[in-house]
Order: sequence, then structure tokens, then C-alpha cells
Amino acid sequence: MRWIGALCLGLLAVGAHADPLPKLKLDPHRVAVAGLSSGAYMATQMQLAYPDVFPYAAIVAGGPYACAGGKLDVALSSCMKGAPAADVSALVAKATQRAQSGDNGALKNLAHGKAYLLHGKDDALVAPLVAEAGAQFYQRLRDTVPGLKGLQVVDDGNRAFAHNLPIAATGVDCDKSVSPYLGHCGFDAAGEIFAQLYGKPLHTVGDAKGQLQTFSQNAYRVDNVDPLLADDGYLYVPPSCAAGKPCGLLVAFHGCKQNAAAVGEAFVKDAGFNRWADAYDVAVLYPQTRASMAPLNPQACWDWWGYSGGDYDTRRGVQPRWVIHVVEQLGIAAPR
Repeated sequence: MRWIGALCLGLLAVGAHADPLPKLKLDPHRVAVAGLSSGAYMATQMQLAYPDVFPYAAIVAGGPYACAGGKLDVALSSCMKGAPAADVSALVAKATQRAQSGDNGALKNLAHGKAYLLHGKDDALVAPLVAEAGAQFYQRLRDTVPGLKGLQVVDDGNRAFAHNLPIAATGVDCDKSVSPYLGHCGFDAAGEIFAQLYGKPLHTVGDAKGQLQTFSQNAYRVDNVDPLLADDGYLYVPPSCAAGKPCGLLVAFHGCKQNAAAVGEAFVKDAGFNRWADAYDVAVLYPQTRASMAPLNPQACWDWWGYSGGDYDTRRGVQPRWVIHVVEQLGIAAPR
């Protein structure tokens, strides 16, 4: 999942038909974000921008909030290789200041929040010490911001896997970072993410039986501003949610070169989230990025260094605004 390289050619169509998003009966106390790599940074940005909407976050192979500071060279060095090391205390101070100024939501909303940070010991792309800095960010946030002693931070960094999302099946690619970046490690990361964020399942886990639909991401632009995303995204709705039962919501952000144009439906179907969504009564939103050369994003990463503008990691950022708008359309009242 390299961050700079040749632009993928022959982009695949995500879906021949994209339905409008349904209105679900969502429980605002069971809304979470999760992401891998650039998607991990995006998940952290969404939680810090909207802690009142996303009290729970799962961060897989990502570093601390605001690490890049709007600079690609810093993203490629400090925030991937850990050289020089990120100043975690300064990043905590920045997050606190942004919450106080209104650029982000009030941190008090994380008083009963959760942050689960998963990363592999064999990750050669995002160094383990960078992921550890991500865990330290949440720990220091909990320990220094008044009222956050109840924030649960779990640092899961002792498993042997490379830069990928581990899945329950076994194979020969767990120690590699190769497309579609789902490592056959015999460890069900999706199941552990659900357990960490939502507790015990409501039903027995089995094969996914819900509906995976595509939807037009362009139809949900805010103020007709291009969020630099693909034409279509995905939504998985468990049978219970489709029947009108109250459900949670997980927004799952793929990593670089893991969007549908690059890997087809591998991430949205094979990462393991959907079958656990059935067991937990949780709908899963899979937004999709697009690759571009202007702005420079050839690997279709989520914006965690500023290619979409200077406000990319705040509530004013074009991608965070788009995500929160879509969440609203699904049934969660979001602050403005």
C-alpha cells in the first residue's frame, strides 16, 4: 500500500446501479469509525472532528491525529517511518486547541469513548513506533484533558502481521503487504474490532446474509463541493436493520490502493465486517476514494496530509463534511 507511485489505469466501475441511501433506525450510542492505514488516519480525524457522533474508533496501522501537519514530506517521514518521531504532546495540545476553538467537536464527548489501536509487529510501511505514537496520543489525551478518565484505550500491537488487515483465513501473505491488503493470518481483525467497540454480539456469527448496495457518492456532495471521492460507495445493511430494528453504524475506511477501483469488492466483501455486522445489528458504510494526479493522490488514499485543502483534518474539511452528511442521511443527527 505505497503512498506515492504510478496512477492506476483502467479504473473499474463500482456498480452498474447505485440506489439512494435508505433511512435506517440508527442508535446514536452505537456509531463508530474504523480504518486501515490512510483509512486509520481518517478514522482518527473523524473521531476528533465529531466526537459527539463517533465516540468509538478502531485504528489499524495508523499514527496520531494531525501527525502530518498538512505536509506530505512529514507524512512520508515522521508519520510513516517515525523519523523524526512525532511530538505526541504537541499533537495532543493541537487537538485540545481545535476542540476549544470549535474547529472540532468538544472532547468531553469522549468521556465514555473507546479507541482500539491494532498494528502488526512486521509492518514495514507504517512503522510500529508510529502506531505506538497513535496509542500514546489517545493515552495522553485521556490523561491530560479534564473529564476523559473514562476514555478506554486499547493498544494491540504484539501480533505478527505486516501492513494489512488480518482476516480469519490462513495463507502465505500475512507477512506481506500485497493487494488487496487482507492478510490471511488466522486472526479475525474485523471480529476483534466489533468486540472492542460494541462488546458481546447479539446473535451468533455466520455468513453475511444482508444486502450490500452501491450508492452515488456524488449525490451527497455538500454545497456541491467535490470531496475527491469515487462516483459510488457501498452500504451493507443486515437483515435486522432492513426490517426496521434499531441498529448501530460502523463507517469503515479502506487504505490506499484498497478502493474498489483498485481491488474490486475485496475490501467490502472479504474483510469480515459484514458477517459481524449481522451478529451485532450494525450497518456498515464503505466510502470510496478515487485516485488523481491533481491534486496529487495517485494511490487513492484518504486525505490525512492536506491534498484536499488546509482544513482536511477538521470539521471544515471537505471529506469529513461529506462523511458526516452521509451519516446524517442514514439517520444520525449530526452537529453543525
